[in-house]
Amino acid sequence: MTRILFATRNGNKLHEVKAILPDVKWLTPADFPVLADFEPPETGETFEANAAIKAREYGDRSQATTVSEDAGLMVDALGGEPGVRSARWIPGSDQDRYQALLDRLGQENNRSARFVAVISWYDPQTKLLRSFRGEMPGVIAWEPQGTNGFGYDPVFIPKGFDQTYAQLGDVIKNQISHRRRALDKLAAWLRSRG
Repeated sequence: MTRILFATRNGNKLHEVKAILPDVKWLTPADFPVLADFEPPETGETFEANAAIKAREYGDRSQATTVSEDAGLMVDALGGEPGVRSARWIPGSDQDRYQALLDRLGQENNRSARFVAVISWYDPQTKLLRSFRGEMPGVIAWEPQGTNGFGYDPVFIPKGFDQTYAQLGDVIKNQISHRRRALDKLAAWLRSRG
């Protein structure tokens, strides 16, 4: 079984990645004492830049093949905000952030949005880095709905559905999500390498 460090301390993301790619032995920063208190700064202006920063930093410190992710929600009427700063856009909880999003949108009818995930794979021995982008278009709901998921899931309705990610639940979300689309590209690339 392939062993890969998933460079996150976000248990929700780890849960999704394990469900989507169960044939990998996923390691976490907790498995590496050298990473005990380590958290690289997300200083990139794009999802690709932040995912690459995390993959290289965690990989070089741990000397383990590493996968990292940067993801966020881009809302058209807000000029792409919250974007790469989705998790840090507004201080507080996930609920504080999605409520601020709804407040900023107000009665705006253009509620088109997309979730973006970029997965970066890095080998610290060869310094090879590859990134894979997945997107899920959709719209922002008028009010939060559903209790599953995390982040902006209660307010994002993916294209082709009439329920939010939080209403659809993990099984359906993990089949269609932006993260799934990026991980499918990673998995195909890994298979092509033998």
